[in-house]
Amino acid sequence: MPIAPRPGITAIMWTYHPDLLTAPVPRYTSYPTAAQFSDDVGAADMAAALDGVKQGAGLSLYVHIPYCHDICWYCGCNTGAATRAHRLSAYVEALEQEIAMVAERLGGRGRVGRIAFGGGSPNSLPLIDFIRILNQLLRCFDAGEAAISVELDPRRLDRQWIGAMASVGVTRVNLGVQTFAPHVQAHIGRIQPVEMVETAMEALDRAGIRTGFDLMYGLPGQSIEDLEETIRTTIRLAPARIALFGYAHMPRLLPRQRRIDASALPDVDTRFAMAATGYRMLVEAGYQAIGFDHFALPRDAMALAARTGRLHRNFQGFTEDDAPVLIGLGASAISAFPDLLIQNEKQAGPYRDRLARGELPAARGVRRTADDRTRGRIIEDLLCHGRADMAGIDPAPQLAGYEAMGLAVRDGSLLRLTPDALPYARSIAACFDAYLLPSESRFSHAV
Repeated sequence: MPIAPRPGITAIMWTYHPDLLTAPVPRYTSYPTAAQFSDDVGAADMAAALDGVKQGAGLSLYVHIPYCHDICWYCGCNTGAATRAHRLSAYVEALEQEIAMVAERLGGRGRVGRIAFGGGSPNSLPLIDFIRILNQLLRCFDAGEAAISVELDPRRLDRQWIGAMASVGVTRVNLGVQTFAPHVQAHIGRIQPVEMVETAMEALDRAGIRTGFDLMYGLPGQSIEDLEETIRTTIRLAPARIALFGYAHMPRLLPRQRRIDASALPDVDTRFAMAATGYRMLVEAGYQAIGFDHFALPRDAMALAARTGRLHRNFQGFTEDDAPVLIGLGASAISAFPDLLIQNEKQAGPYRDRLARGELPAARGVRRTADDRTRGRIIEDLLCHGRADMAGIDPAPQLAGYEAMGLAVRDGSLLRLTPDALPYARSIAACFDAYLLPSESRFSHAV
């Protein structure tokens, strides 16, 4: 059934097919996904991949900080409590060691265009440790011209942090906002008054640092009206980028989510209406839609990449980053090479232990075959551009069903998604996933 537009919002009509949303599907920030990683791939493969990086090749660095001062109940990230100073300092020392080892293996090859700090919350570290890590990166890599971005918890963000980030060249930050509704914040264990975020935004703007927001729908106790109010506030604050994610409730895999009252979660019909409402409100406010759940102001680099066919997708989501190699640093960080995906030890203890033995901490991954790379390109093109050349690949039989519903159109080997297909893009992309099992339960629902 169609979702009707609310008054004052441009009619962007999506047809609701609840049966298409019942099967969990990956977010496809890589292909193959991490579900296919195994310990058959490890440190020797990482070393060989680093050895294969060519002189002058484009590199991106992702630095994972697996700590937060306050653990939010909804969170699916690899993060623990930043409650012990010695634990944080030991992690920083190990991270400095990994940076040096990787850079030594590269031997000066490769030029770093981007450095992204994620987590967890990088600002759970003492500020001086954040500066230490950044200085180590700049000392060890050819990264003097790199764009630097940082994910931040606004509850732990002060003027000293903002001033320091501006002075070291941070160009973009992302704030974990999720919702501005106080009663929904209480349901998820994340209390942050809107005034706190407003103050941070004002200071970041004065420092010349561009800002993004992470928002969520489908949270416990959240109504469509709550989401609308959060989006109105967001539009007023005008971050350059917005990600609007559906909450994935998987308490079997994420024990911290057991604190969430599952009976208070919106049903699938309401989730779909929330996604449609958020999409309409942000597009009506002038944001350019990037895929299904990302939005950017038209002058933002990611919006420009989407308009010019240069949008990509990696472990950080949609991005304008076109570097062929992404090196992940820190516990659980994933590196991506054309023929290899490889993840560091997930837990901080084993991660530190490997480095103490003088070993690269890469522990599991998957070698990408030619078929994997072709399927990965098709999946990325569908999610980023809404079209893909399927030449040489047979999709799963389910694709015919999406065609019959008018969600996908074939013209020879070219597959194009129709405007109504946007909420189902991940499900359609899954038709090209050779590994996905019908009984798969590790992934979130498409909406």
